[in-house]
Amino acid sequence: MNRDVQHGSSTRLDQYVDRYAARTRGMTASEIRALFSVASRPEVVSLAGGMPNISGLPLDVVGDALGDLVQEQGTVAMQYGSGQGVPELREQICSVMALEGIEAHPDDVVVTVGSQQAVDLVTRIFCDPGDVVICEAPSYVGALGVFRAYECDIVHAEMDADGLVPEALRQAIMATKAAGKTIKFLYTIPNYHNPAGVSMSPERRPEILEICREADILVLEDNPYGLLGFDREPYRALRADESEGVIYLGSFSKTFAPGFRVGWALAPHAVREKLVLAQESATLCPPQFSQMAVSAYLSRHDWQGQIKQFREMYRERRDAMVEALSDLMPAACQWNVPDGGFYVWLTLPPGIDAKLMLPRAVTARVAYVPGTAFFADGFGSSSMRLSYCYPDPDRIREGVRRLAGVLEAEMELRETFGAVTDPTGGRGLPARSDYESPSTDLT
Repeated sequence: MNRDVQHGSSTRLDQYVDRYAARTRGMTASEIRALFSVASRPEVVSLAGGMPNISGLPLDVVGDALGDLVQEQGTVAMQYGSGQGVPELREQICSVMALEGIEAHPDDVVVTVGSQQAVDLVTRIFCDPGDVVICEAPSYVGALGVFRAYECDIVHAEMDADGLVPEALRQAIMATKAAGKTIKFLYTIPNYHNPAGVSMSPERRPEILEICREADILVLEDNPYGLLGFDREPYRALRADESEGVIYLGSFSKTFAPGFRVGWALAPHAVREKLVLAQESATLCPPQFSQMAVSAYLSRHDWQGQIKQFREMYRERRDAMVEALSDLMPAACQWNVPDGGFYVWLTLPPGIDAKLMLPRAVTARVAYVPGTAFFADGFGSSSMRLSYCYPDPDRIREGVRRLAGVLEAEMELRETFGAVTDPTGGRGLPARSDYESPSTDLT
């Protein structure tokens, strides 16, 4: 038999396309991953990726802890473990969450392979195809990818400078229920949002919880940046005030090191059981060695002092980015000034498309993530996410200088050949163009 006939037409890019499950249609490469090969080149200033800067970690302390772990408990650390996670680490996780007002029992903690896996497991146990997940607009691209992969319908609710807008959430719930669809949960990043850089105000948090309680909707609280505020104590977690209606996700990727891939979910007891079963079917058990390594680090090092150092480093980088934006960007641009986390959300002048401009930016050796990556509905073309966590301050300034040059050239082209309107009506966010006296108007 002809090989092309037997295995499919040789003209197809993927000869197995007719064999995949229907849910694979929601699996697409994120715009961030597509950028990685370019943004990782040394000549390119990457303001795209959200890689934590771990250069300040005490590698001697970490190395000694790992060496002792292998010598003293190697046969345990390198063996299979519990599907729920190492008990000692789960106790330490409860101490970490206590900094945000959460009172939790280790039995209700499930350790995962980063908080990304926790998003996947929660979606797996709750969502059928066609179920609705309400997400902030914009939202974390990794979570959007999970929801699409499980064939969920994503409904966005607007944000402003104080985070998720309660009335927008109410309207999203009402419209979804009026359409006869089932809402499974609200996905929110309340603290130092990725990508928007804003935080849900303390005044709004009780109202958001009450709206979800009245509508009988779970809240999936994703909080990898919560301990990385620059000028304040950690915000009180949503989970601290609602134990049954909130599933809380955390991670050591931003406060220790992402390479260990250790995160967790804190869930109501009945949900915990389902998460453990889902974990066991996915990975059998989270890596025992990584968990014991993180536990040893927490036991032997001043991890809260280390987080304070991270906060100071990221605040310096935030200042460098905001000052460079103020000095170099065209006056029509607007951006927020984050008080923690990794990201600035920048809104472009009318008629400029961030995605269309990206190839010219890469040619100028600077990279960013277009806003469209963070919406499920095609919006966001007038915005971009800029990350200040990894480059040093001088590289940040150089990256902004290159980006400003690209943008000015783009504006000159638009002026010469006529304004081009944004066909999607791209959504902006709290865009603060004045560093000292930020505006909270929507753009």
